[in-house]
Amino acid sequence: MAAPARRDYRPDAVKDVHIVIGCLALGLNLLALLWGAIAWLRKRPSDWFWRLLRSGQVAVVVEAALGGILLLMGKRVSDLHLLYGVLPIVVAVFAEQLKISAATQILDARGLENAQAVGTLPQEEQRGIVIAIMRREIGVMTLSALVVTGLLIRAATVIH
Repeated sequence: MAAPARRDYRPDAVKDVHIVIGCLALGLNLLALLWGAIAWLRKRPSDWFWRLLRSGQVAVVVEAALGGILLLMGKRVSDLHLLYGVLPIVVAVFAEQLKISAATQILDARGLENAQAVGTLPQEEQRGIVIAIMRREIGVMTLSALVVTGLLIRAATVIH
């Protein structure tokens, strides 16, 4: 005797989760964009900016993984949807590289050899350098959130 068919299984469940995670990724990146812009303008660090940004990045990776599962399940979408779905990961990786180089760029622009050289400066100059580095990092990552937000919006509009 064959086992009874499960009535709670929905073939489109993965697609539904993909859509929900996509909306979450879009919302988190939009919030990171807004929070980052405010932090950058105020010249103040923001733990919430980094939490929103990292959460948005994780959501994008989960969304892309779910998209890959959907492809393996035989679902088809337009090439543009795939492109706009993968590009946010590329943008995030590129932005991380720019963020990493922010301190070096600021120190080089001021003719300082390394972080230890900053310690020899007067307190006010040290603070100015730290703020400049923080603003550069937040600025780069806020711009990445802007681009990712745009790409996610576009991905949602070119499904087929």
